[in-house]
Amino acid sequence: MLVRCWGARGSIPVSGPEYLKYGGDTTCMELRTRDDDIIVVDAGSGIRRLGNLLLKEGRTSLHMFFTHAHWDHVLGLPFFKPIYSPDTHINIKGCPFNFKDLRGLLSQVMSAPYFPVPYASLLSTLEHDNICDLDSRIGPVRVTTIPLNHPNQGRGYRFEEDGKRFVFLTDNELDFQHEGGRSVDEYTAFAEGADLLIHDAEYRLEEYDRLTRGWGHSWYKHALELAINAKVKRFGLFHHNQDRPDKGVDAMVAECRRILDERGVDMECFAVAQHMELHL
Repeated sequence: MLVRCWGARGSIPVSGPEYLKYGGDTTCMELRTRDDDIIVVDAGSGIRRLGNLLLKEGRTSLHMFFTHAHWDHVLGLPFFKPIYSPDTHINIKGCPFNFKDLRGLLSQVMSAPYFPVPYASLLSTLEHDNICDLDSRIGPVRVTTIPLNHPNQGRGYRFEEDGKRFVFLTDNELDFQHEGGRSVDEYTAFAEGADLLIHDAEYRLEEYDRLTRGWGHSWYKHALELAINAKVKRFGLFHHNQDRPDKGVDAMVAECRRILDERGVDMECFAVAQHMELHL
């Protein structure tokens, strides 16, 4: 399984020299399976560049999942060029997050007066499967979900192929209970033994305690504790704050590595960057 990141930023895309290392695009993850199936998770601004690659490669069939429907995870959809091609077929699976269905939810992203081309006019073939408690297979990959602890709800994902596990829990708050969210113990069990865990680690504690508790995101040391308790092999900090420059993210990673060394924990720790490729 190949895991590729096209956007790791949270809330809003950013640009500038202080964001070159980790990138400024918002959430979009791509998986390529052993059978070369393509799985896309979220349609943040990073999906635009993924779409350009797929057109260049001549790829016309893919599967798409959404963690939730907040703007930074859907705003790139209208700029994903494959959806305008009649050759494209996308199977969209997931939860409509308190909306009637996925088609209606995604239609809102491209509705007037916010966008000139309506969702119903797209030339691609889009299949919508409204499944919240997903447990299914895409070729050799088993996909299971868990509710995220986030305002307006969401879904976290675990992808398993040939004994390897990738767990993706962005926009997941570990210190505050939201409607429909699960406990830290349940998220720990969901990520148990993962070869790769990517988890929301947006805030430092002083930011979290002062202002952002209850906003749906975790402070980075709590995410690290989950990774340690779940005994994962690799842990990636994700959903970098829009005002956090590269040097600030580097400082968080350095502190996590110091804690791991101090406690004698054998775990690779890093911050996820757009264009990063991880092989499982």
